[in-house]
Amino acid sequence: MKKLLYPFKKIVEQDSKSSWKIVYNWFRPMREGLREAICTLGNGYFATRGAATESRASRIHYPGTYMAGVYNKVSTLVSGRTIFNEDLVNCPNWLLLTFKVGKGSWISPSTSKNLFYRKELDMRRGALIRKLRLCDRQGKITMIETQRIAHMQNPHYAAIRYIITPQNYEGKIIVKSAIDGTVQNTGVARYRQLNSKHLDSLDLGAYSKDGIFLSMKTTQSNITISQAAKTHIYIDDKEKRIQGKTFTNDSKEIWQEFELVVQKRKPIVIEKIAAMYTSKDRDVGDPQIKAINAVKKAPRFRELFKTHKHAWDNLWKKFDIRIEGDSFCQKIIRLHIFHLLQTVSPHNVNIDAGLPARGLHGEAYRGHIFWDGIFTMPFFDYHAPQISKALLMYRYRRLPQAREYAKENGYKGAMFPWQSGTTGEEETQVIHLNPMSGKWGPDHSCIQRHVSFAIGYNVWQYWKRTGDIEFLMKYGAQILLSIAQFGASLAEYDPSDQRYHTKGIMGPDEFHEKFPGSSKAGVKDNAYTNLFIVYTLLKAREILFILPKNQKTKLFKNLDINEKDLARWDDIIQNMNIIINKDGIISQFDGYFQLKELDWEHYRKKYGNIRRLDRILKAEGKSPDDYQASKQADVLMLFYLFYLSEVKDLFNRLGYKFDKDIIKKNYDYYFRRTSHGSTLSKIVHCSVAHLIKGTNQSWKWFLEVLKSDIYDTQGGTTPEGIHMGVMGGSIDVVMRGFAGINILGDRIKIEPRLPSKWTSLKLNFLYRKNRVSLSITKRQITIIIRGTKGGLFTIPVEIYGKKHYLISDKTYKVSLKKVLKEPGAKKVLLKIVKERVLIVDGDITLSEFLRTRLESRGYMVDCVCRGAQALDILKTEWVNLIVLDVSLHEGMSGYHFFKEIKERKEFSKIPIIVYTNKPGFKHMFEEMGAETVFIKPYSIEVFLNKIKDILVEKI
Repeated sequence: MKKLLYPFKKIVEQDSKSSWKIVYNWFRPMREGLREAICTLGNGYFATRGAATESRASRIHYPGTYMAGVYNKVSTLVSGRTIFNEDLVNCPNWLLLTFKVGKGSWISPSTSKNLFYRKELDMRRGALIRKLRLCDRQGKITMIETQRIAHMQNPHYAAIRYIITPQNYEGKIIVKSAIDGTVQNTGVARYRQLNSKHLDSLDLGAYSKDGIFLSMKTTQSNITISQAAKTHIYIDDKEKRIQGKTFTNDSKEIWQEFELVVQKRKPIVIEKIAAMYTSKDRDVGDPQIKAINAVKKAPRFRELFKTHKHAWDNLWKKFDIRIEGDSFCQKIIRLHIFHLLQTVSPHNVNIDAGLPARGLHGEAYRGHIFWDGIFTMPFFDYHAPQISKALLMYRYRRLPQAREYAKENGYKGAMFPWQSGTTGEEETQVIHLNPMSGKWGPDHSCIQRHVSFAIGYNVWQYWKRTGDIEFLMKYGAQILLSIAQFGASLAEYDPSDQRYHTKGIMGPDEFHEKFPGSSKAGVKDNAYTNLFIVYTLLKAREILFILPKNQKTKLFKNLDINEKDLARWDDIIQNMNIIINKDGIISQFDGYFQLKELDWEHYRKKYGNIRRLDRILKAEGKSPDDYQASKQADVLMLFYLFYLSEVKDLFNRLGYKFDKDIIKKNYDYYFRRTSHGSTLSKIVHCSVAHLIKGTNQSWKWFLEVLKSDIYDTQGGTTPEGIHMGVMGGSIDVVMRGFAGINILGDRIKIEPRLPSKWTSLKLNFLYRKNRVSLSITKRQITIIIRGTKGGLFTIPVEIYGKKHYLISDKTYKVSLKKVLKEPGAKKVLLKIVKERVLIVDGDITLSEFLRTRLESRGYMVDCVCRGAQALDILKTEWVNLIVLDVSLHEGMSGYHFFKEIKERKEFSKIPIIVYTNKPGFKHMFEEMGAETVFIKPYSIEVFLNKIKDILVEKI
């Protein structure tokens, strides 16, 4: 594995100058699947994998397009039985665009000789950019440059700009632009034995000489999918009006061919604009007519790109996390934010769809929705709660099916499925293929009842972070109380020990499906599930205190809850069974300690990668049920989800003693017995390690988390779709762990512990509709709270154990040196800062010296060495004074930066102090509007006093 990762790592990090780009500088056929997943472009409504525009599905390429909520179910005969599987449908491929020279073959990177190759994912602008120099079999060399977007402002648009430049030939070429409906769901090898045909033909045709359309319908769910595209050709920015010839293939594919004559080294620009709609869309009517009309009205690529970029700019202002001192972490955190927003964006407010565990990036897990929201929801809660609400409404709309599912299994309340798709019914497969043995076996993972409690947890956290009382009263309370009903009915009272027990369930571990030797699926008293039931019942009880009496009475009637039920809930809260041995180790489930120990070293030596130890053991004729070996953190999930005070309270209520040392003991015990067959396991270990062992220990896990998708450390899983849970979890580690942000209901708690490599961390988040800007360095914390409405207000913020009431629109600084000197960090010095200084200086040593002196006087200071960096800060932050050195490195000079500031209306009133070693510049900058100009060398005290005088005068 290390040999495979090393060259890939070099390719990914080749362009280390930009933290906004993922760059691949060589064409590697066996890595193309991974790159296609990483380079997927989407907007929440749809996403298209980053496959070559010239390619069809093959052993190298897989150009999938997936639309939120578009599922279909088909049957397959396997091992003498008919099984049904629902899939997120691979929709028609709008992407297909290629050409051929004369009578040659259609061009493709995988069939031509690559003389030059560069593929670049531009996350800031949401674009996939590619530059190729290909040589065909006749020796004709062509430079190809492409730009591609999935439009973030209008989610129905997709567009490609394709530039062909002949290098050593001239003459006739033929351009082919297609919509391919022959696609099937074949992106996951282990599913290929199953029926993968989901689309039937409906209609296709050409609506103009350069426009085509294709409509198809899913075979079972009857969803109409319509796509339309137009292809325009430009030479010297003038459109070349060429009559396209239209062709079809079996009513499932349509394309147009455009014949034109090219000249050597003369670029030909081809723009393909596509639009897509479905019958699921709100207020659309006929999706085919809608798609055609949308394409007809669509402007040129550059105009679409402009509005698309503007939409991404607005998203990044809200969601971006800025890390200084670590280019790798900065880049990958942005990659994770990027893919989260491509899967679920503000557009999803109007879409009835959940968050697929593997995004809209591939077909793994069949595109189903699992429990991953427990890792991803904090990201949306903190930045765009309207998205969180939309995801919770997906669950609310399926509450009737969850209640019916519980009833079918003999329970009360709402039991949500382990895998959910369109209807909210259980979509977990009943048999599973082991790729190591090639054999099909039973799949019992649907008995992971903890998914319901994860949904209840998300409801509660959303309420706690947003204060959305309307949602809680109309929807959230009903969801959580229904789940509490289910949890209570799952627990059975045993008079012999006067405890409540659960059975026939599976925890997050997934390796343990049943007791050794048992024919019945499920284990007894999974600690994670049992304690989660107690937590859910407690939160349900809290909700009953929040709700008005009439609302509570109505819910009790609708949900069939009575006082007897509430009494039973209270009894479960006091008497749920958890097994803890004399050493303080919490048993994952009843009987776990009696299982055999595994020879981990033997299996590591024999197989190398043993993450999917279950498949290895089954292929050997053994069972993971027999061993103390877990796929992922199970018991440790308790310490990931709940604060130390919450865990302690839960255990104490049950009559068990608990202290922080128990967390460490359990971490050490289960760490040695976990294979990390799920990327989520590393998130949990990282978070718990941060809690008990500090930043150094958690840092190693954090790097593993960041590498998991970009390097495909699971060994082939990322090409089938990215891991949404690990991406959301990585951001949760940054915010909850390194930034130390926690919402405690009545206040914000902040206790940052930055990794040693990071020099600063800047981020925004929402608390009850108020935006909090947080800047953390090794020396200080800076906090600004901005409200959505005018007028002053206060927000309670606890910093290192002391509560403060911070006033809106004021800047507060905490000196970390003073905090860290104090035992237990009980005292905190807060100082209101009214002045922010931006130093723009190419000399880092001098700018850091100035920063130190200015900060010692109480100013908030940012330092940059390039004009472009300064402009980025000015666009997103307020600045009271700019200190400018005329000599800047790279890009614009100090003169041009000064001129730019003064010419821009929004910045022109910011006072600027200039310093230079050239006396001749003094008069020029004073004429241009500088407050004052210092000629080097100058007195630092005079300089600092001048800054003070200007700020006193101007503010």
